[in-house]
Amino acid sequence: MEFQTERLILRPWEEADAESLYKYAQDPLVGPIAGWPIHTSVENSREIIKSVLSAPETYAVCLKNDNIAIGSIGLIPPMQSHTNASDNEIEVGYWIGVPFWGKGYIPEAVCRLQKYAFEELGCTAMWCGYYEGNEKSKRAQEKCGFIYHHTEKDKPCPLMGDVRTEHFTYLTKEQWMAK
Repeated sequence: MEFQTERLILRPWEEADAESLYKYAQDPLVGPIAGWPIHTSVENSREIIKSVLSAPETYAVCLKNDNIAIGSIGLIPPMQSHTNASDNEIEVGYWIGVPFWGKGYIPEAVCRLQKYAFEELGCTAMWCGYYEGNEKSKRAQEKCGFIYHHTEKDKPCPLMGDVRTEHFTYLTKEQWMAK
């Protein structure tokens, strides 16, 4: 499946995206604050595409003018979510390369997946989270209508091998429709 917004294409990841993925995922400002280690090579990025980014409902965030991957967004089903999502709820996760921060691309992409989740998948609510200190992610979630739900302290971050504080936000279908 592929989605389009005013400025973006959200499409499945391809192995051919490995160089672009590496270009942005090697930046220490991107992965660690989102809970995953920096990519170490194009081959490492290719393996991540095959093992992680090939999951259902996971999309490369691309600008319409060139269709090159600059970030990622995905819907995470309840059984794989690390939130309190129930069976008819879903989690959204995302990141974008540093050169594209502050341009509104992630809120644009999230809003498109909200429409998909609520109107086509029949979800009744959507969760999102951010680690303590990730103010950019917090702000993106606020722009998309998410409301603070709760905080979990001393939460293991397995991919980084540390423990963090994570804040969770929540949006019901009714809140989304009223927005």
